[in-house]
Amino acid sequence: MRHVVLAESAGFCFGVKRAVDLTLGSKNNKPNKIYTLGQLIHNNDVVKYLENKDIYTVDIENIGLLSSNDTIIIRSHGVTPEVIKVLNEKGLNIIDATCPYVKNIHEKVKYYSEKGYQIVIVGDKNHPEVIGINGWCNGTAIISKNGENLENLSQKVCLVSQTTEKQENWEKVLEIIGKKSKDLVAFNTICSATEIRQKTADKLSKESDAIVVIGAHHSSNTTKLYEICKSNCTNTIHVENSGEIPEDFYKGKDNIKIGVTAGASTPDWIIKEAINKMSDEQNVEGMSEVIKMMDENEKKIYVGALVKGEIIQLNDKEVYLNIGYKNDGILPRGEVTSDPNVKLTDLFTLGQEIDAKIIKLKNEDNYVVLSKSELQRDEGFNVIKNAFEEKTIIKAVVKEAVNGGLVSAYKGIRVFIPASHIELFHVDDLTQFVGKELELNIIEFSKKRNTVRIVGSRREILKAIKDKEEEKTWETLEIGQIIEGEVKRLTDFGAFVSVNGVDGLLHVSEISWGRVNKASDVLKVGEKIKVCILDVDKDKKKLSLSAKKLVEDPWITVEEKYPVGSVVLGKVVRFSNFGAFIELEPGVDALTHISEISHKRINKPSDVLAIGEEIKAKILEVSKDNKKIGLSIKEVEDTVE
Repeated sequence: MRHVVLAESAGFCFGVKRAVDLTLGSKNNKPNKIYTLGQLIHNNDVVKYLENKDIYTVDIENIGLLSSNDTIIIRSHGVTPEVIKVLNEKGLNIIDATCPYVKNIHEKVKYYSEKGYQIVIVGDKNHPEVIGINGWCNGTAIISKNGENLENLSQKVCLVSQTTEKQENWEKVLEIIGKKSKDLVAFNTICSATEIRQKTADKLSKESDAIVVIGAHHSSNTTKLYEICKSNCTNTIHVENSGEIPEDFYKGKDNIKIGVTAGASTPDWIIKEAINKMSDEQNVEGMSEVIKMMDENEKKIYVGALVKGEIIQLNDKEVYLNIGYKNDGILPRGEVTSDPNVKLTDLFTLGQEIDAKIIKLKNEDNYVVLSKSELQRDEGFNVIKNAFEEKTIIKAVVKEAVNGGLVSAYKGIRVFIPASHIELFHVDDLTQFVGKELELNIIEFSKKRNTVRIVGSRREILKAIKDKEEEKTWETLEIGQIIEGEVKRLTDFGAFVSVNGVDGLLHVSEISWGRVNKASDVLKVGEKIKVCILDVDKDKKKLSLSAKKLVEDPWITVEEKYPVGSVVLGKVVRFSNFGAFIELEPGVDALTHISEISHKRINKPSDVLAIGEEIKAKILEVSKDNKKIGLSIKEVEDTVE
């Protein structure tokens, strides 16, 4: 039985397919006439197909014959800046179908040439791609196919390659320049698709009895495929289409394996015709599965559909996938991540299979636009819905603080957290949560028309944690115990201090032996302080604390510190109708009766004293038991006659 096998990678490459799609798509714009600058691709059948579509080839020498409103298409090989200038001066409608990978070479060559580097190109000097690249360094590049022309190198060299060059030629030139140049910047710009195509052709030719290489005879990349296959399988032929395959190559040879590969400029229909001719309706490995998959996927391609694709090209900003459809898929960086600094080459690899969601059937380059973020959003919605129904927990990152709460995101889905559900107590500054990941319960998941309202809460989660911590803490708390706590809230009557998860009240009267008007005068939220437990009521869950218990009562030694007859310095802290109170130290206030303030008659203490004023006074009496000290200001004043 004759066995025909199609190489895993064969036919149109990314750049060529893009150029053909752009060219055919230009018909929709209804220009006057459409031309391609030189043959769009190295394939006569494709050129004839385009002519049937009234798209013709023109050389740069004949540009003058075109009208200013005609359309000119720059092929995937790219052109020099001088050619672009000529086209612009003519006023033509330019469609640039230069392969993005070739355009990247142009940018590198231009940049390093302007920096004073000698440009070296590994490739064929007469190939249009190489001619175009050379134009971006004003035609000064040294072109070396496999090591020639490298005698007179500059000390500073920038090395690039024709995208369809052999890897072995690149390595040979690189080795030579590496020994001669002190400052070498090398970019291996051989297209990965070319390398993959050559590797699969190499593998297939080693396993086959005969090989058919399909592609234009003047195509550089097809010629390289032929050379690779011929080196492994002597029975290798190079044809442009099925009509060039001689019948004696396959007729009467039913017990052989015929491998088929094709150059980057060979369309699918030519490959299919060649395989059908040789297969004689027998089994064709690879081709029948590809056709079947494409037919099935044709019905599955619509906005919102989920597809699986294999990565065939990628760069930092875009991923291109074979999704088994007539058009490949494109996955932009913005549909993978919101971080503009992320490189897609760090996230994906060639040949990797990934799932994505279709968000547009065709962009301006005829690619199906795909999204990973939308797929993640769908997955996120399902997780959130299940969390709501099953009462499970999700983790969301807070994006911003708004009036009434926080806006968080779970896999790109908005989850609102009301202010009352952020903590177990009131929070004044919500911005402190921005950027943090919070555990949430979903307490509302409702759909109205095309909108979904999702509300999250931390209250039950925090309450469960608090209850567990409190249960352990209550078992260990005892009256008289000294323990460290954290100030959680401040009120007019005191402060609430968290002691191992249990909130205790530190009354304003227990903060200090001195007079404290309000807790915020001496304490701050978040401050760590040591306290003494005054009372524990485990049944009512009440805890009373004291800070001043940790300091000795200043009245205990007051008689020794302030003997009668001594003169002291104090500060006026408050007034009454009968006198003024003078603070001698925190917690020890003495009274100066109105009659002891001045030798002159006064109506009230504030006539001669001010709050905060420092005064000298004589101690008249001291009573530790009654916590009273009597002072006289007038006895330390000079007597007025």
